[in-house]
Amino acid sequence: MSEQQKKGRLGEVIRFVVTGGVCFLIEQAVLSLLKEIFGLDVNIGTPIAFLVSVVANYLLCVKWVFPGADGSGGKTKAGFVLTSGIGFFLNWGIMALLTALFGQDGILLTLFGIQLKVYHLNKAIATLLVMVWNYFTKPAFPNSVATSISSSSAIRTSAKRNCKSSILDFSTEYRGGRSFSKNFRSKFLSGSL
Repeated sequence: MSEQQKKGRLGEVIRFVVTGGVCFLIEQAVLSLLKEIFGLDVNIGTPIAFLVSVVANYLLCVKWVFPGADGSGGKTKAGFVLTSGIGFFLNWGIMALLTALFGQDGILLTLFGIQLKVYHLNKAIATLLVMVWNYFTKPAFPNSVATSISSSSAIRTSAKRNCKSSILDFSTEYRGGRSFSKNFRSKFLSGSL
């Protein structure tokens, strides 16, 4: 992999991480809006917030994270819908379980007049668990979700994988048999990234 390709892939991973963070904040904001302003129970607001976040994630991925992926084929889109659908039900189920166990309206913290409630923490835990599930299941979808069309091109021409698999692809290509974190750390500290 050339230096330009490594920099292109690193940029892709950074855009991916930013996109994930933005979509998490969107999901939390929509859930808070539905719960606090419209008075919906979190078990009703969770799937709505998740769907808004998935749409934002998809749009950011095809327009910004993987430029040129907008014209991807039906198989790729079906893979995205499948993994998002499974993530939807996992997220909803985990939120329902955590809400049943810990409630939703307890105040954990008030900072600058903003209350962090139990359902915010429940949502963060659910999101983390679904993210872990996504990371470990992407290899099960080798031709539709988790692989790139060309590991040698800096610009992706197809969204052959769900956005969340970018880090897996990056670590696989970049580590060269060594631990990804050790390799990344040494290259970052030496300035050779």
